[in-house]
Amino acid sequence: MPTELNVTTHSFTDCPAQASALAERVAATLRTALEQRGHALLAVSGGSTPKAFFEHLSREALDWAHVQVTLVDERWVPESDARSNARLVKSQLLQHAASAASFVPLYSDVPTPEDGLAATRARIDALPLPFDAVVLGMGDDGHTASFFPGGDHLAEALDLDGQTRVLPMRAAGAGEPRITLTLPALLQTRSLYLLVGGTSKRELLADARLGLGAARDYPVRAVLTQQRVPVAVYWCP
Repeated sequence: MPTELNVTTHSFTDCPAQASALAERVAATLRTALEQRGHALLAVSGGSTPKAFFEHLSREALDWAHVQVTLVDERWVPESDARSNARLVKSQLLQHAASAASFVPLYSDVPTPEDGLAATRARIDALPLPFDAVVLGMGDDGHTASFFPGGDHLAEALDLDGQTRVLPMRAAGAGEPRITLTLPALLQTRSLYLLVGGTSKRELLADARLGLGAARDYPVRAVLTQQRVPVAVYWCP
């Protein structure tokens, strides 16, 4: 049974405190990267959970002009669509001080993620990897990034020996077709965070870490049990 020492949980009594603390932690990581290498690279998730975190991070004082921001996954919809992760990041994170950062999208204006796969892979391969910070979220079905239960490329995306950094993903619970960074790509990072909220998700995480019941097959378990990069869980009620 894998050791759980790779996972540290930071619990907060309220979600504003959680968002503020994670923003300070990520900002410190980016500052260190800027001081040491002159540039920083951040990958973030979409959804409703990170909005407060984005707001706090957007106001952090650092050399944003030398920070690149991308997504861990994206719905295959244009930025004009309300469900676009790129739209969320631009409206919530790339504001205030962070408006100087550059954004690297996963979506291209072609019909399917398969059509845009080569272009997305080229953009990710061109980044100055490893990431300095990757911020993941988690759904009620145990998905993270676009690693959905039943996903058509799930096994390939979670393969730690896989060589590709980007894959399309289609699943019943995903809604739109998606494009996602693979698990090996996400683990090419100096720090890895999992931002979650709610009692039900805390219990889901505990079950996933232990491999209990249905949680043994939750995709997020692959993130929690890998031994390449420590995972810092930030949880609020």
